[in-house]
Amino acid sequence: MDNISGVWLYPIILAAGALQAWGPPMKGALRNALTNPWLASLVSFLPVVALLAVLWLCQPRPLPTAEGLTGMPWWAPLGGVIGAFAVIAGLLFVDKVGAGALAGLTITANILMSLAIDHFGGFGLPQHALTPGRLVGALLMVAGITAISRF
Repeated sequence: MDNISGVWLYPIILAAGALQAWGPPMKGALRNALTNPWLASLVSFLPVVALLAVLWLCQPRPLPTAEGLTGMPWWAPLGGVIGAFAVIAGLLFVDKVGAGALAGLTITANILMSLAIDHFGGFGLPQHALTPGRLVGALLMVAGITAISRF
């Protein structure tokens, strides 16, 4: 995957983003079928764990070193928990607000937080200032999700 660049990078990212819209309605149907939202969340994650295990076995990478583990920020492994929160929120609320509003709210909140992370260089990332153009883009996102949610 390290050699994917140029012509394939953005289409793959766009496809992944488009496919993300399928997740909450699928997970909402799973929740309705299984009744228990926590069981539905667990069932939703099991295929992901299985897929990643198969990929790791088929394309092994070196195991982490002691230096890498001791140098890892304390918050690094929590990304999965953050993702689980998003999955559970989608699973619980997609049928209440609709797929468009859920995706719009999620993406808009993601963009706003990402701009703050960029601006302050959070999580060890390089800083990217909140320029007027980026601010206009953020405001357009907020305006867009407001329109989607109200109409």
